[in-house]
Amino acid sequence: MKGAFLGGVAALGLSAGAAWAEFTLTILHTNDFHARFEPISKYDSTCKPEDNNAGECFGGTARLITAIREARDRAGHSILVDGGDQFQGTLFYTHYKGKMAAEMMNRLGYDAMTVGNHEFDDGPEVLRGFMDAVEFPVLMSNADISREKVLADALMKSTVIEVGGQQIGLVGLTPEDTHELASPGPNITFTDPVAAVQGEVDLLTARGVDKIVVLSHSGYGVDQRVAAETIGVDVIVGGHSNTYLSNISDDAAGPYPTVVNGVPIVQAYAYGKFLGELVVTFDDAGNVISAEGEPLIMDAAVVEDAEIVSRIGEMAKPLEEVRARRVAEVAAPVEGSRDICRQQECEMGNLVADAMLERVADQGVTIAITNSGGLRASFDAGEVTMGEVLTVLPFQNTLSTFEVSGATLIEALENGVSQVEDGAGRFPQVAGMTFRWDPSAAPGEGRVREVMVAEGAGFTPIDPEKNYLVVSNNYVRNGGDGYGMFSGDDKNAYDYGPDLADVVAEYLAANGSYRPYTDGRISRE
Repeated sequence: MKGAFLGGVAALGLSAGAAWAEFTLTILHTNDFHARFEPISKYDSTCKPEDNNAGECFGGTARLITAIREARDRAGHSILVDGGDQFQGTLFYTHYKGKMAAEMMNRLGYDAMTVGNHEFDDGPEVLRGFMDAVEFPVLMSNADISREKVLADALMKSTVIEVGGQQIGLVGLTPEDTHELASPGPNITFTDPVAAVQGEVDLLTARGVDKIVVLSHSGYGVDQRVAAETIGVDVIVGGHSNTYLSNISDDAAGPYPTVVNGVPIVQAYAYGKFLGELVVTFDDAGNVISAEGEPLIMDAAVVEDAEIVSRIGEMAKPLEEVRARRVAEVAAPVEGSRDICRQQECEMGNLVADAMLERVADQGVTIAITNSGGLRASFDAGEVTMGEVLTVLPFQNTLSTFEVSGATLIEALENGVSQVEDGAGRFPQVAGMTFRWDPSAAPGEGRVREVMVAEGAGFTPIDPEKNYLVVSNNYVRNGGDGYGMFSGDDKNAYDYGPDLADVVAEYLAANGSYRPYTDGRISRE
């Protein structure tokens, strides 16, 4: 059956006469790069030059181009694709928007990518500028863009490329909840991924295309659902959940590839730390008969390309003054990884929430709540620069203060813990409040068991009828990450406070050698 992964013994059962029709394709892939053009530390943050020289850092475009070149050399036929979220994450994106990503992706020789939610962070206009600059197709199947004139004539649902005389169909996917995660504007409607993929697969199959790869920025869980509920998909190259798949590491979330309904699914963590390499063999009917590989770690053993190092250094010059400014010292590493902060209280969450609350406490604000998806890295011990702060908090969000009832705050916390299993960025980090939640309850049906709010020298149970003054970032306040209960013009809101990164930098500077901590403000049953 088309799309069924035969593999193993079934592959050995092919007759010698049929072997001539086999086609082997190496799929090289990245995802969730987030403007990490320079090498990263083990905390996914800024890598100091001396640490990189000492071989302690990972990734960076200069390593990727070397690894891609070597992988293409050993492959008979290959493609290089991206699972979305090239945008956002460092000062490079803040300064250049999509221009630097376009230049570097062209240099690396990508064949296609799908749209990630962060490609919409600055609206359809910036995405269109990026699309006009790249030399490969950008895809998104599960959205109606007919009313968005900026994209309607350029953004395709799928495409076909030719490799080694074979037609390869490529289909793009982006998160169905992108309207909650980014700023796509009012003219784009996102739709269910399964129906969208099946529709494009049917069209491609009708054209005679029998090798179909889905580029999915939808997360490991959604990718497994797409594999299970569609017919005709051969491979899914994923993104969005920053999932590390491997056959050799105990830290992996699953095998590489993960096979569901005969469909191999791959993903390669994030930030350019790995280059995915999947070798797929098709029979003459386009069925996958074998799929194997392993993400390649971009460590010091991969030589950096000198020309790319030079070009990135040139593009970094306008950023140096901001990046190099010393902010403070931290006495120990500050944990801000998504694996921790998107499911429990974390040190970076406490730091950011505490800083937000302290900044506006003199206005009578007593509660801070922020989304863990806004925390993008950790700090290592020692000096913290403004560049590192901006790597943790790259979105240029501002403080928003507003007034809501205790019942609305409970509803917000229910939203925050509703998608923990998917690693969603809506998980709340708080200050001036504690809460206990139960993951065994169904999402949205009473996971939040107890909420206490600061009052005087201690904490007291939240009063659903009472109004509270709250601080968050403007993204959450305006409904991002599912926090629609905070949006609207009836909240006595002020959305134009200082930049969150500046608030945290000033808080660190005022607290000497900051010592990270957790104190049990978020607990689970």
